Amino acid sequence: MNEIAAIEGLGALAQSTRLAVFRLLVQAGPDGVPAGTVAERVGVPSTTLSTHLGILSRAGLIRSRRDGRSILYSADLDGVRALLSFLVQDCCNGRPEICAPLMVAIEQASCGCAPAPSA
Repeated sequence: MNEIAAIEGLGALAQSTRLAVFRLLVQAGPDGVPAGTVAERVGVPSTTLSTHLGILSRAGLIRSRRDGRSILYSADLDGVRALLSFLVQDCCNGRPEICAPLMVAIEQASCGCAPAPSA
């Protein structure tokens, strides 16, 4: 990921409705959620939601797929991992062992199901 893509991803999440949509899709996992259900759950009209979904999709944070007459949206976990990795790629001034737990969590991130860090 390059700086421009990272800025686009962070900018896409820097708005309350888009952040709510993104979090909903992360919680839903790879099965995704129909657009109408997303609109209902976040409380926005479908036309407004369409704009937000487009921004998140162009930023590489969500993806869509057709299922019959419905379009299902899900978090693009590869895109999320790429953004998180970009943010911490130069972690700890040459001492990556300090950031190792964070990097492991990023690599294992999958639908919020990564094991909790041990104390």
